[in-house]
Amino acid sequence: MRRAYLLSAAGLLLCTACSGGADNDSGEGAKKAVDHGPVVRAAIERTSADSARVEEKIELRSADSPTTYVFTIAGAFDLAGDRGRLTVEFEDSGMDPVEEVFVGGTVYVRGSRAVDGGKWASAVRSEALTRYFLRAPLNDPEHLLRQVKAMRQVSNEGRERVNGAPAVHYRGVIDHATATLRMTAETKQGLDDLRGKLGEDMPVYADVWVDGKGRAVQARLSCFGGVKAMTTMTLSDFGTAVKAEAPSAEQVVPVTAGEDVLLA
Repeated sequence: MRRAYLLSAAGLLLCTACSGGADNDSGEGAKKAVDHGPVVRAAIERTSADSARVEEKIELRSADSPTTYVFTIAGAFDLAGDRGRLTVEFEDSGMDPVEEVFVGGTVYVRGSRAVDGGKWASAVRSEALTRYFLRAPLNDPEHLLRQVKAMRQVSNEGRERVNGAPAVHYRGVIDHATATLRMTAETKQGLDDLRGKLGEDMPVYADVWVDGKGRAVQARLSCFGGVKAMTTMTLSDFGTAVKAEAPSAEQVVPVTAGEDVLLA
């Protein structure tokens, strides 16, 4: 658990040479002549007005370790109604899965060791923070969509298949403020210091795949170089029914806003 935490507070701050190979190809200039940002923003708005099955994979590796830490997240989420239920697993950790229930402005978390006795920790959704680079606070899928929606210099990378169906792949970058949105002060300060040393933003790439109905069916944030940080979220089964109810009051323990509820 603590080894994973080091990725956010120290290892990921060594990301001094994040790069993406695709943008170095000689034929990229023509594709970047047109900004496809409006297409991506419209697709995210359409997706955000629906419910969907969510599958997410978060991969983190520090510069001084050969180990890639992997979190997987799955569940159903009503993006329009701000309700959802997710299961979070930290691969090869020996930890039990963590359950998350989003109901309006509150997130309930069970199995995180933040509270004992099988009870649920509750946190104010809008005040939750993340210690991890490119990982949303409490794995909130709407936070990731908010970040990729702010992508700029958007190019059309061609047609690919997502969920077995054709989709158009768009790629761009997000700025420093977007990449560090709602980070803990400790992690953000480290990244701010690194940015000052570099004299520019670290290149963080954003990718969105849009299907034939104009929906964002996959979104990704990534940074590669001395470290690896990549979050990929795939959405499917649009219109799916979402069952997410708040636990009973006697099973809930409120935690301080901004506290690391997940502890993973």
